[in-house]
Amino acid sequence: MCLAVPGRLVETFVERDVRMGRVDFGGMSKRVCMEHLPDATPGDYVLVHVGFALARIDEEEAERTLAMLRELGDLEEELT
Repeated sequence: MCLAVPGRLVETFVERDVRMGRVDFGGMSKRVCMEHLPDATPGDYVLVHVGFALARIDEEEAERTLAMLRELGDLEEELT
């Protein structure tokens, strides 16, 4: 099963002319393509699916979703 996982955008950078970012998923950090969210800035919470940030969400919703994924034991599986 594939899920969109919320995380906090830590930084943005350009790699081979593509806007990328480092997103923190509650202690685990991943590189993510940020091309779909050109206005996202560090500190924003984003939903990530297969390495692409697809939407911004508020912090409360992100924390609620991360807690649910941890409880279900799916968070580490989705991020690896």
